[in-house]
Amino acid sequence: MSAASTYLEAKVLNHVLTSTSYSAPSTRYVALFNNTSGNALANLQQGIITDEVSTSGTAYARQTVTFALASPSTGAGPSSSATNATVTFPTATASFGSITHVAVMDASTSGNVLFFGAVTTAKQIDTGDTFQITSGNLTIALN
Repeated sequence: MSAASTYLEAKVLNHVLTSTSYSAPSTRYVALFNNTSGNALANLQQGIITDEVSTSGTAYARQTVTFALASPSTGAGPSSSATNATVTFPTATASFGSITHVAVMDASTSGNVLFFGAVTTAKQIDTGDTFQITSGNLTIALN
């Protein structure tokens, strides 16, 4: 995952280039999405939260996520930061559907998209299943 939302891009540019203050959220959350509208990436880029897994009767809720400290790249590759703990979503009490995208958000509900991307392989989460992101397997990279 290496795409920043337009919201975050503007905050970072203003913070670095104009000294406009931006305070990072104290807690970050991972949200899961189904590409049911066919516009998941475009919507997430613009900070439009559509296609998120339903919280109605599914036990789905965004989960907190933490990342390791990033350091500058020493070669041609991008600088990056990866999760430093496993994130486990609640066991589904009804289908979450096919998980096609994830996003790092600044709030447990509503809020702003910070980073987003498509999962490598879509994963169907049905009743009784859990979705898990193991430590180190969600990486944010900036070029």
